[in-house]
Amino acid sequence: MLESLTDTLARLVYVPEAGMVHPGLPVEWVLAILLLMAGLLAASLRPLVSGAAGSGGMAFPLYRGVFSWLLHHKWILLSLRIVMAAIFLLVIVAGLFGTPVPERNLATMLTWTIWWSAVVISVFFIGTAWCAVCPWDSIAGWLVRRRLWRRGSASSSLGLRVPRSLRNIWPALWMFIGLTWLELGIGVTVSPYATALLALLMVVLATISLAVYERKAFCRYFCAVGRTLGAYTGMSPLALRPIDQTTCNNCKTLECFHGTADIEPCPTHLVMGSLSQSTYCTSCGACVQSCPHQNVAWQVRPVGSEIVAAARPHRDEAWFALGLLALTLFHGFTMMPYWEGIMSRLAMAIGDSGRLLTSFTLGMIVSILLIVGLYVATVWLVRRLARIDVEYWRVFAALAFINLPLAFSFHLAHNLNHLVREAHGFWSVVANPLGEGTLPLSMGELHMRHMNPLLSGDVVATLQSLLVLFGFWLALRIARVRMARLCDDGRSATLAVIPAWAFILVVSLSSLWLLMQPMVMRM
Repeated sequence: MLESLTDTLARLVYVPEAGMVHPGLPVEWVLAILLLMAGLLAASLRPLVSGAAGSGGMAFPLYRGVFSWLLHHKWILLSLRIVMAAIFLLVIVAGLFGTPVPERNLATMLTWTIWWSAVVISVFFIGTAWCAVCPWDSIAGWLVRRRLWRRGSASSSLGLRVPRSLRNIWPALWMFIGLTWLELGIGVTVSPYATALLALLMVVLATISLAVYERKAFCRYFCAVGRTLGAYTGMSPLALRPIDQTTCNNCKTLECFHGTADIEPCPTHLVMGSLSQSTYCTSCGACVQSCPHQNVAWQVRPVGSEIVAAARPHRDEAWFALGLLALTLFHGFTMMPYWEGIMSRLAMAIGDSGRLLTSFTLGMIVSILLIVGLYVATVWLVRRLARIDVEYWRVFAALAFINLPLAFSFHLAHNLNHLVREAHGFWSVVANPLGEGTLPLSMGELHMRHMNPLLSGDVVATLQSLLVLFGFWLALRIARVRMARLCDDGRSATLAVIPAWAFILVVSLSSLWLLMQPMVMRM
């Protein structure tokens, strides 16, 4: 029976006729993952208890932890920001004036192969710490505030209130969609010049936002990268929280929110005493430095406890989580060898020519709508089976957290192949960031890069398998807890959660299928 199943799985793997591709997840590994997923699903079939809040677990302060130490010492954080800004400016210079060969230029190699994978990996271990040293925000702050680290004067910005229509993360979602279109449709990832222009655009947007609106509206509402990290940080075991909640409850001055004479207020309008989720925390350390009671520290908590039970769902956040999943899966789909053939046939059918942007845009819209439609139908079915007097959008938002671990796990599993194979030769690019006097990689060099990844195939397969299983397990757990809260009785909750589990299973199987396929090299 196992041999028959293995043969069936093997027939699902696309075999490209030619071209250099990364190998997919071996069939034997996929079979093992399927068996473990079946075990996790079986373990989740126990009856639900209605109204169960789920255990968020205990949090333990890192009083003398390295992260708290970094935030308490302003010069260290400032030094890190200066280093990141210097690297960012080097990327700009390399992109604008260096070689157009993407694999020989620091701008494309560092941005798309190293940084984007590393920053998503980092969110699991250190939350949104990247936002604390983000060069876009740092450069914008220095330009507008005209100070390296002290609080800027009131006259340095117009300080306007963000319009009500923009006080949500819809702008960030639309930016994410636009960046995906530029990355995959226009081909920004293989153009050092376009990469540099895009980086400059982000600084311009951050600077204009800081000069016009109060605090850091770009970080809070508009930045697609920051909101992605903010959404994922609910799975992290680290978060900034009060050491003693009673101290925060009795605080009347709220320096964490208003700041002090020397320290900026919270850039995203958070009050530490009422903080239940880290979605909008940028880990800037302002609350740590301004608190007169020294009552803020990094906390260690169970993995995923925030999005399982603590986070409060909002509709814009729910759509962003769903958009993350749809765009992440779409990104993986476009890296498959058959994507180009699909686009060619679609272009012939609609009379598209040139760069096939119309065909790509249609394919992108259809791919996103498939995921969105599947989730919308899942929520409708859950609500119908639950027989609860709760509006549709409340169920939609409450269950949307299941999309985050599914998106996160596939995002990393997919990018792992790019990282371990295409990062080969990174230090030679660092030594010659502009790629002066270099030529594109020869077929022999491409073959050597392909055959000599930074990690062995078994290690990559193990990590990808663990990531898929992690996303599947956490999504199942979120669905159980969220559904138990919504339903009036355990029987209804147990029945109503089945469509959510089916959605999780379909998405996880789709992720596995994509990981099985050979993947086109990006550069």
